[in-house]
Amino acid sequence: MVLSVVHSQEESSSSIASCVFASRYIQDPLPRYKMPERSIPKDAAYQIIHDELLLDGNPRLNLASFVTTWMEPECDKLMLEAMNKNYVDMDEYPVTTELQNRCVNIIAHLFNAPVGEAEKAVGVSTVGSSEAIMLAGLAFKKKWQNKRKAEGKSYDKPNIVTGANVQVCWEKFARYFEVELKEVKLSEGYYVMDPFKAVQMVDENTICVAAILGSTLNGEFEDVKLLNDLLVQNNTNTGWDTPIHVDAASGGFIAPFLYPELEWDFRLPLVKSINVSGHKYGLVYAGIGWVVWRSKEDLPEELIFHINYLGADQPTFTLNFSKGASPIVGQYYQFLRLGSEGYKKVMQNCMESARLLREGLEKMGQFEIVSKVKGIPLVAFAFKNQNKSLAFKLSKALRHYGWIVPAYTMPANAQHVTILRVVIREDLGRQLVEKLLSHVECALGELVETPTMAPKVTFTIKVRPTKGNLGSGGDGGTLHVPATSLYWEPENPEVIHKEVQLSDGKTKGVC
Repeated sequence: MVLSVVHSQEESSSSIASCVFASRYIQDPLPRYKMPERSIPKDAAYQIIHDELLLDGNPRLNLASFVTTWMEPECDKLMLEAMNKNYVDMDEYPVTTELQNRCVNIIAHLFNAPVGEAEKAVGVSTVGSSEAIMLAGLAFKKKWQNKRKAEGKSYDKPNIVTGANVQVCWEKFARYFEVELKEVKLSEGYYVMDPFKAVQMVDENTICVAAILGSTLNGEFEDVKLLNDLLVQNNTNTGWDTPIHVDAASGGFIAPFLYPELEWDFRLPLVKSINVSGHKYGLVYAGIGWVVWRSKEDLPEELIFHINYLGADQPTFTLNFSKGASPIVGQYYQFLRLGSEGYKKVMQNCMESARLLREGLEKMGQFEIVSKVKGIPLVAFAFKNQNKSLAFKLSKALRHYGWIVPAYTMPANAQHVTILRVVIREDLGRQLVEKLLSHVECALGELVETPTMAPKVTFTIKVRPTKGNLGSGGDGGTLHVPATSLYWEPENPEVIHKEVQLSDGKTKGVC
């Protein structure tokens, strides 16, 4: 695209015409509702938008987000080179498609899927775990419906059982695809789904039970092994075949490297699908998620579309069509670059930073740690006195130092508990953790200090009409407040009451 910009004679002849801040574009109002009529120079457009973006928070100091905020420059370069590729054009970009398939196979083996060394795993890349969960949920719903139809039973009231701690994408799935969401309520001190209560809520219309490997609220792993054992027994007693989906958005790249002995994945027979976020602890910028299935039988064929390119069949199962290839390239780079050794070291460093932060907060004596030592690397904490306002005030105070630390209340049945949460990503090292702790101490000092204030005197005046003193004007009248001398005594403050008669019909006023 070629644009010709014609400058006025004054602008063209000026030696400072190339200086953005000396141009008229800096003073022109920005378009907010309609496209502007005329073009502007590229450097002016860049500078205007760049300057406005300065008001955003610093991504590295955004401790509310699990999403990756740093990658190596070499990976940045690769992703930039792939930015103009549309992943859906598989026949034009077969190598990018091959990279995606390699990532699916790597993740499936990481999660102990029952596939051979040379056998292709069943899975797909998504724009995040939200899309991945939608796809997994659709597969469960379709498979349940097909089974109910074959048995001649009703198939119009599917439900899914989760904990109340699930991410909002589960609620979206239930609402968008007309599935009843049955939530196991939380309780104070127990902020994940109780497997016993979950199994009690299962019925013949339950398409799956969703377990969370790394709760958004406090980072805790739910007991998928216990859930599996209880469901096996329940299925035997009832004749049902209720499966499990594991939402490993946050914990899927943590558990295999730090807790390899933990059974939560395809080693458990009822786990049929798993989602994981590549843009969280997969260490890739925002825009990549993954979902893998145990076998082809767990993904109904009617949900898959087939594309024939270069003489081969390419199955596709997504909610959207076009999407960038860069995140896929970034994911494969990380797998190739880091390997199991690198991922393990990164996760160990994250857990060490979480330990330093947790111990530092405990030493301050004002916080109760809500997160668990075993889980994803985050620290969730609450004030010991359960004063809700303090958590929100501390969150606001930390923003003055540049930190974004969220404060929020727990879901139903535990909503009286307010916590703050710090997510530890790979780019939050010891130096930043120590600086954060010092700023928390400073912020606490600001919250507890009582500023010296001038004496405040409040008059409460009860007013009522006085018989025989209404005056000829009806609504008119004059309020007379006698002169009063007040002497401030900090040790024994004196409250002075003055009853004043007023000539209208009001009954109370406060000055």
